[in-house]
Amino acid sequence: MLPSENRLRRRQDFATAVKRGRRAGRPLLVVHLSRDGDPRQGQADRTSDIRPHVAEGTPSARAGFVVSKAVGPAVIRNLVKRRLRHLVRDRLSRLPAGSLIVVRALPPAASASYQDLERDLDAALKRLLRAEPTAAAPMGAGR
Repeated sequence: MLPSENRLRRRQDFATAVKRGRRAGRPLLVVHLSRDGDPRQGQADRTSDIRPHVAEGTPSARAGFVVSKAVGPAVIRNLVKRRLRHLVRDRLSRLPAGSLIVVRALPPAASASYQDLERDLDAALKRLLRAEPTAAAPMGAGR
């Protein structure tokens, strides 16, 4: 089970991670990661977020999961969700404080083993956690 302070529940948080965060796609899943310090992300929503289980000033990484009906019937979707929750729970400590992560399962995840999901999740997180592009070359500088 994912601790309460590490869960994404609000639609706005899911939208923030998906729209403003970076994305890494793999054959079984797509991972969206929005870092707290990302300059593209507004900080206003963060201060208004009331989370009673989180100590003030130490925002923890939070995760959410999207497993649509395209993945399969309810039994399969719930199995995939449980596996992904367990995998992400063990990796939350690697994420920057205050980051939002959304893991979206793709239809092939229904027939994938736990190890296959683990391999794809690790590859996606490795790609997302690599150093950000340097700020020395601002956008449009090559014109």
